[in-house]
Amino acid sequence: MSDTSITALPTEESPEVEHEIAGQLRADVRVLSTLLGQILQESGSPGLLEDVERLRHATIRAYRDHSPETFEEATRIADSFSVQRADEVARAFTVYFHLVNLAEEQQRVRGVRDGRAEIEADTDTLPKAFVKLSDEIGEDEAARRFAKLRFHPVFTAHPTEARRRAVSSSIRRLAELLTERDAAATDAAAQRRITRGLLAEIDTLYRTSPIRTTRPRPEDEVRSIMAIFDTTLFETIPNMYRYVDDALQGPASGLRAPVVPAFMRLGTWVGGDRDGNPFVTASVTKKSMAIASDHILRGLEGSADQLARTVTLDSDATPASDTLIRLWLQMAAADEDGASDATVRAPNEPHKQVLTLVARRISATRARHADLGYSDPGELLAELRVVQDSLLQAGAPRQAYGDLQTLIWQVETFGFHLAELEVRQHSAVHARNLEALRRGDEATPETEELLEVFRAIAQLQHRYGPRAAGRYIVSFTQSANDLGAVYELARYSGAEPVLNVIPLFETFEDLRNAPRILEEALTNPDLARSLEQRGGKIEVMLGYSDSSKDVGPLAANLALYQAQAQITQWALDHGFELTLFHGRGGTLGRGGGPTNTAILAQPPHSVDGRFKLTEQGETVFARYGDPTIAMRHIDQVAGATLMAVAPSVEKRNIEAANRYAEISEILSTTSREHFDALVKAPGFAPWFATVTPMEEVGHLQLGSRPARRGLSVESLEDLRAIPWVFAWSQARINLAGWYGLGTALEAVGDIELLQRAYREWPLLQTVVDNVAMSLAKADARIAREYLELGDREDLTELILEEMERTRLWLARTVGEDELLSNRPALQTAVKLRSPYVDALSLLQLRALRALRRDDEEGPDTTDWEHLLLLSVSGVSAALQNTG
Repeated sequence: MSDTSITALPTEESPEVEHEIAGQLRADVRVLSTLLGQILQESGSPGLLEDVERLRHATIRAYRDHSPETFEEATRIADSFSVQRADEVARAFTVYFHLVNLAEEQQRVRGVRDGRAEIEADTDTLPKAFVKLSDEIGEDEAARRFAKLRFHPVFTAHPTEARRRAVSSSIRRLAELLTERDAAATDAAAQRRITRGLLAEIDTLYRTSPIRTTRPRPEDEVRSIMAIFDTTLFETIPNMYRYVDDALQGPASGLRAPVVPAFMRLGTWVGGDRDGNPFVTASVTKKSMAIASDHILRGLEGSADQLARTVTLDSDATPASDTLIRLWLQMAAADEDGASDATVRAPNEPHKQVLTLVARRISATRARHADLGYSDPGELLAELRVVQDSLLQAGAPRQAYGDLQTLIWQVETFGFHLAELEVRQHSAVHARNLEALRRGDEATPETEELLEVFRAIAQLQHRYGPRAAGRYIVSFTQSANDLGAVYELARYSGAEPVLNVIPLFETFEDLRNAPRILEEALTNPDLARSLEQRGGKIEVMLGYSDSSKDVGPLAANLALYQAQAQITQWALDHGFELTLFHGRGGTLGRGGGPTNTAILAQPPHSVDGRFKLTEQGETVFARYGDPTIAMRHIDQVAGATLMAVAPSVEKRNIEAANRYAEISEILSTTSREHFDALVKAPGFAPWFATVTPMEEVGHLQLGSRPARRGLSVESLEDLRAIPWVFAWSQARINLAGWYGLGTALEAVGDIELLQRAYREWPLLQTVVDNVAMSLAKADARIAREYLELGDREDLTELILEEMERTRLWLARTVGEDELLSNRPALQTAVKLRSPYVDALSLLQLRALRALRRDDEEGPDTTDWEHLLLLSVSGVSAALQNTG
């Protein structure tokens, strides 16, 4: 290996951490780093690799030696580059992080496949959770709970995925080559071929601009989600069901009816979320559902066709049931050509004949052939179950519960729509248009578009079934009238869609008022009628992002817990079946962090075997982009969702909440006051826009939705939570994830009490662990460089003092010497990445300084803008969460 090659394992600088890294991961990183070094020599301008290495070594020294001299030397090197050279160096580090992320993902896949994945608890998987729950409440009751299990991820187009699709595709091809490399470890010829392929793909990745030149359209975002479905979810979800059934039934699995229900349902906001996005129209909504339906029907047709090819069971050995024969006669009468062909191809194979016509009917459904196609997924399921029952009667259980059961699971999970398309709109939009309609004003384009949405929902329900659409989420719900307005607007549209109107409580005040608003909503005839039609099933959405931006992360978490407890009690009092919909983001400032641990920290009865959440931006691809990782994620979340109903979990949570109620009040009040003192300081909003790349983030073309709701930088009120979090993370401050916690813990003051609360109170433990992760990715020295761009020493010192205070009190609360000492694997990963992130941050700072100076001489500002955006993409890849 060349002495100048990039490596994630600088052995001469940090030998103390090398032994902590898995050997295969170390090998992968070394290989990919060496190949990148070769590409930089081949494709970069003269001296690029040497300059990359100079900056790399300098930032490593500065990270290990906290003296001002080492940091100044690293800064001097970054500042010495021309803007063109800085651009090349930033691109090299960005590619490096994509490669390291890939290597880490491959290692996680190996760990899951080899059974070496880190197990967090004895209930870390769904099968283990079922066994543990059975021990607590008995197997019959556990089975009843299991049968009602529901995990409902909702994919959104929130713009937090900083990578271009071309970059993601290149990384996926690299992943395939690494997998091939593992499989061909002893084949020298194959290794040479794979190495050539890796070099070519890394070269492509380096030459591909990571910055989008145009903003993606909603239709593009739909197709990005479809890529996840095609490559992962269509097969992974039924594979998950099979894995659980195998674990619970052992050798009997596949010989008798499965005990695992089809417990997953998918939702999507892509093409339906019009809150602040003028590009999502009724036409886009219909196109989005058409694209999704086409994908699922193609998938189901392929599965049915493949199944028909394999069920070659002769009627002598496997006779058809009378019901199957009647079904065949009905299908043959409706599809004479298909029946004639099936009879010729499978003259004595009745099950194959029927399944052949099933595949043809699915094809006809996709082609909208009304006479032959299915009217709804229930009709298809009924026919598949006739085939299954016939196979069982004929003594062929392996065929009945094999691939046929997989197809049944797929239909149960996806229907003909793949994912339910949910509509979201801001309550203020409803209010102003409804008022105009009541006055009889001439309809504006906004009003016409708003009404057209209801017509579109009705059309989608008619074409794809009632499950396809109907959930309508009202952003910033502040009164029962905000919910009733949706039904009144639907009547003005002339359409009659079946609506499930869902309140979204986002601000601190709205969360506190939620039970009162819900109670008032029951007096609205439309809402009461809709609730009765759904059998008392009610859904309430909670906003993590805006509540955190409103009062700070700690107060928001405590307010969300309290709101959940109160809403849950309200639903229990009325006998409603409540589903809480968690609007969580990928970052800690937006409710991110490990999902399974968050579930187990929820108030009693608030989960009750049902968990619904948003999956946003980079988390969609991180959690569902690889089949093995997707299986692991679903397993953990579903296991936690089932285990949340265990008496031991509910008892622990309610006792801890009561025991530490006084501390909770101190933490909430103190952190909120400290947060307010910062964000409500005079001139804070324009200062924030100056010291972070907040404005420039809007140029990244991350998604189709604008970054703000018509905001000026004089106010943060309408700034979306995503750029708020994104900008703080880019500045290496991560303020949205921790600010106020240090002062709040200090206000409690009793270290022994805090340590006991951390051990016994799951909510505090989850918050503290997440904040530690957020702060570990922050850097005080680099943060100061950003903050001083705004020439407000008072605000700069306020933030840096709180950062240090939070680090100190976090360590005291956990009882460790430094952040993440109780999570050594994560601590090591952060330590290894941080010096390399520092290099990108120094380059970003240089660009930001240039753009903030009015008298900048030299290159056109577009060069500095490009460098800044390139560094933003690189830091996003390095930190692996953006918004």
